[in-house]
Amino acid sequence: MAPKDKFSIHSKAVVCQDVELKGDITIGSGTVVHPKATIFAISGPIAIGSGNIIEEGAVILNRRKEVMRIGDENLFEIMARVECPSIGNYNTFGARSRTHHTIRVQNFTNIGAGCLAVPTEDEVLDDYTIVYGPAAERRIWSGKGKVQEIDLRRKHAEYLREMLPKFNRLNRADPS
Repeated sequence: MAPKDKFSIHSKAVVCQDVELKGDITIGSGTVVHPKATIFAISGPIAIGSGNIIEEGAVILNRRKEVMRIGDENLFEIMARVECPSIGNYNTFGARSRTHHTIRVQNFTNIGAGCLAVPTEDEVLDDYTIVYGPAAERRIWSGKGKVQEIDLRRKHAEYLREMLPKFNRLNRADPS
């Protein structure tokens, strides 16, 4: 039996009305969810931190019973599909990338556009891991430019929090 829909959206989050939400979902302060995004807590709840950006067509899905925890200031680009049970902070999931429910992502990890990250057994991607190319190859990033990346992402989120409400209706309603 699927859990009853229960949404907790922080008053400073921007969640467009044209977003599909199902299950027990908590969305933190400053998080931006574009129209046409999908967040499904099928088996267990999803807790999304603050300052995240979830773009059009992105799918966040929890098939596990445990709480799917998403940290702060992550970027889920257009059509990314993410099923990771835990995600740290400052990660990027590229456009049309897919991340399986057997991967746990730490911090400052980048899953490249179109990459399919599907290990056969549970795996943890360490801090600063870059997944790229058609074979989902991996390397470690030096962290150079990290501060500029953080500043750029914060400005991006700030711009979206200002502009999206001007052109989209927001989801503030309780599902019950």
